[in-house]
Amino acid sequence: MTAFARVFARHPVGWPALAALALLALVWPALPAAAQSGPLRIEITEGVIEPMPVAIPAFVADNSAAERYASELSRVVAGNLTGTGLFREIPASAHISRITSFDAPVSFSDWRAVNAQALVTGAVSVQGGRISVRFRLFDVVSGRQMGDGLRFDGSVDAWRRMAHKVSDQVYSRITGEGGYFDTRVVFVSESGPRENRVKRLAVMDQDGANVEFLSDGRALVIAPRFSPTGDRILYTSYESGAPRIYLMRLSDLSRQVIGDQPGTMTFAPRFSPDGQSVVYSLSIGGTTDLFMLDLRSGQRRQLTNAPSIATAPSFSPDGRQIVFESDRSGSSQLYIMPTSGGEARRISFGSGRYGTPVWSPRGDLIAFTKSHQGRFHIGVMRTDGSEERLLTASFLDEGPTWAPNGRVIMFTRETAGGDPSLFSVDISGRNLRRIPTPGPASDPAWSPLRD
Repeated sequence: MTAFARVFARHPVGWPALAALALLALVWPALPAAAQSGPLRIEITEGVIEPMPVAIPAFVADNSAAERYASELSRVVAGNLTGTGLFREIPASAHISRITSFDAPVSFSDWRAVNAQALVTGAVSVQGGRISVRFRLFDVVSGRQMGDGLRFDGSVDAWRRMAHKVSDQVYSRITGEGGYFDTRVVFVSESGPRENRVKRLAVMDQDGANVEFLSDGRALVIAPRFSPTGDRILYTSYESGAPRIYLMRLSDLSRQVIGDQPGTMTFAPRFSPDGQSVVYSLSIGGTTDLFMLDLRSGQRRQLTNAPSIATAPSFSPDGRQIVFESDRSGSSQLYIMPTSGGEARRISFGSGRYGTPVWSPRGDLIAFTKSHQGRFHIGVMRTDGSEERLLTASFLDEGPTWAPNGRVIMFTRETAGGDPSLFSVDISGRNLRRIPTPGPASDPAWSPLRD
């Protein structure tokens, strides 16, 4: 049963049940990536990847005020890197050398002796409510520094962001791909008994830290979506009894209803790549079609017109096409159409039902939900429907959302009789991980990389 179907079952609103909708997150292997200097590199392939041994000693505190942050910063960096499945941290108990000065020469032989291939060192200073973090990345095998050392400055309250920025740099220099650690995830936080579940909008760092609640739980909310700039979200709320789309500004939590029309129900919104338009589903008179709303002018344009359900739209990164879900062929399948309008072409032809497609930020893949023979799967396919791959299988996997580098997908997993949780998986199908949340959680949406 999909997210929308579960909502309708628990909160009937007297409109056509979208039981065909199913959310799924699938992933695809990327091309090999090389490090930027020296022999240090991670080959990212479809096969088994041996995690790279990396040493991340506690950062050096440049002054007494920084002591409380130094080791914590290095722990966050280590957690980010090992969480990818591409790195294995060498424990501090095995270290021969101790980093006591950020500027002192590195004894590479000591780090080779513990089989480290990469070494991350850092230094922290705190003054007047501001924190400054410096770091260096070394290729231990060649005895060379990889790229220039960098410095990040910010409010002390944002010390975790500094660690995420360091993590992004290390990840990028070793893999050749963009990082995704300095990001946030908006999701639906659930609490209370299953028969009377309270659902609140919440946002957190991608690693589950710094949870903030955005709504009070008095109204059912589902399917939040970040804007391309990360400062706004779209979501569907049942405050009025029927689904309506809201636009919220995260700076002050102000919000407004958009796309509303008397006698209709609106849901499944998503921003265009430029953030100026919203595509969404509108249901009226037994049919559900896709509409486009210009946020500046308020003008609305109908994209589909068929006696069937069209929902779960997602833009291509260039904004020229939309992939969506429709039952026009008799069962839920995936279709692509031009944003300007016109004929839609079907791209899913495997056994089972397909739903909730999401275009990869790279533009080459589409993640989707697939239900087949009583199981739900996370999968991806090329934009022409070829090379379909199923990466997960469960009682219920749904709601794919891409990391901004197109390398990882987060989704909702629910076990039989259990509560929903957030999981992530690498696009090679490896490294399935549960994301920590305060309680049951669903409907994740990844933010873009923060400035």
